[in-house]
Amino acid sequence: MEKLGAFIVPTGVGASIGGFAGDASPYAREFSKHCKLIVNPNVVNAGGFSGINENMFYVEGYSLDEFFKGNLNLVPSHDNKIGIIFDKGIPEHILNVHLNTMNAVKAVYGLDIPFYELTEEAVGVEFSMEESGISTGRVNNPETLLKTAKSLLAKGAEALAIVCMFENPTEENPEYQNGEGTDPVGGVEAIISHYISKELQVPCAHSPAFDDLEITTDLIDGKAASEYITPTFLPCILLGLSNAPKLNTTEGISINDLDFLLMPHNCLGSTPVFECLKRNIPVYAIEENTTVLDVTKQKIFPTTDGIKLVKSYRESLEKMAL
Repeated sequence: MEKLGAFIVPTGVGASIGGFAGDASPYAREFSKHCKLIVNPNVVNAGGFSGINENMFYVEGYSLDEFFKGNLNLVPSHDNKIGIIFDKGIPEHILNVHLNTMNAVKAVYGLDIPFYELTEEAVGVEFSMEESGISTGRVNNPETLLKTAKSLLAKGAEALAIVCMFENPTEENPEYQNGEGTDPVGGVEAIISHYISKELQVPCAHSPAFDDLEITTDLIDGKAASEYITPTFLPCILLGLSNAPKLNTTEGISINDLDFLLMPHNCLGSTPVFECLKRNIPVYAIEENTTVLDVTKQKIFPTTDGIKLVKSYRESLEKMAL
């Protein structure tokens, strides 16, 4: 029987692999050659590109936690009907770019995106960086997102793409374009998708809209480059959501079917890790992937055999002999 793994890189924690723009995709795709693989959007999202493939399950962070707790199952799905929520705060000329992008993705990939709606009010997203280097933020009017999401689901949407207006983040973390530091908007993006997932139990993902549509002519580090050559990041979430698994409390793939979990080595204080240890599911802590956190096996799980420290993703793949 084909094994099932989970390849997770938390959002907004400055992961050296997966903390930028789809830069964990080559690693995840290598695992997906040998097994089914659950990934969070952060692993494969890359602006106008996506590392997703048909052997991956694209699952947002809140739903992932619920899966690991045993509260949600994943039901494989294909060609989902996607509804897009656009923030009313997006100016018309920027909205037009996103609508052109939506139509281009439909034309090229044949995705089923039958409807979109604007929120009744501006969402009001703010983002910031903590002293620790973690990105965070707040959503001033989440209720307008929820109302629009419910409307799209009533029309028949099976997955939701969310596009909110953001200010340009360049000054928040100028190192990001050099392949260093933390994605300055990743933290608040997770807040948005977690909220909709918690309220509605539906596959969803977020893509920011910025008021600067210019494409930079500066040379950018390859890990972040995909976000600097396009004015919209919508394609990657549409590609992920098209075949994202549906969420169910009784049917489908459950935590009991999971064979292993892959995590950055100093980012082990999360629900997936704790739940895997409870269930004797091996956790591979990848030393080549570091974050701004300092939650290591030595600090919180010094005696457990459930966490296996390995130098690289390649080494963990070899140890598992998939």
